[in-house]
This record gives sequence, C-alpha cells and structure tokens, in this order.
Amino acid sequence: MPIVTVQVTREGTTPNRSSVTAEEKARIIAGVSQVMLDVLNKPLESTYVVIEEIDLDNWGWGGLPTAEYRRILADKPSAG
Repeated sequence: MPIVTVQVTREGTTPNRSSVTAEEKARIIAGVSQVMLDVLNKPLESTYVVIEEIDLDNWGWGGLPTAEYRRILADKPSAG
C-alpha cells in the first residue's frame, strides 16, 4: 500500500489565494494515483495520497524565504 505525500504552498495557483482548491486537490490525487498504477502497477484503491499545504512563510529557496527569493527573481532582467 503506497502512501504518497505531496507538499504545496498554501497560496494556491493564483494571486491572493490562501489555499489549493478542492478541484485541484482531486486532480493531484487522481494524477499521483495514476502514476503509481502506471509505474509500479499499484491499484488505485490501494494508493493513499496526502496533500500538505504549507504556509508560504514556512518555505525557503535559494537560502532565502520564498517570497524574498521570488522578488529577487522578478527584479532580474530576463536573458534574451
């Protein structure tokens, strides 16, 4: 029985959101379960998917809090 944990930032997929929608969570669960079936031949009914929403303040990236790191990326001129 596989148990797969997916961690996502609580912000969701669009600005000013505070969570991932129920529809998005359902799609994550379906997709991850399908991958387990396709790759490891684990039946859908034996796969558990746990979604953990983490507040953005609790994530870091590149040695910085994620929000600060994103600001730095946004301020960099694009190559091209």
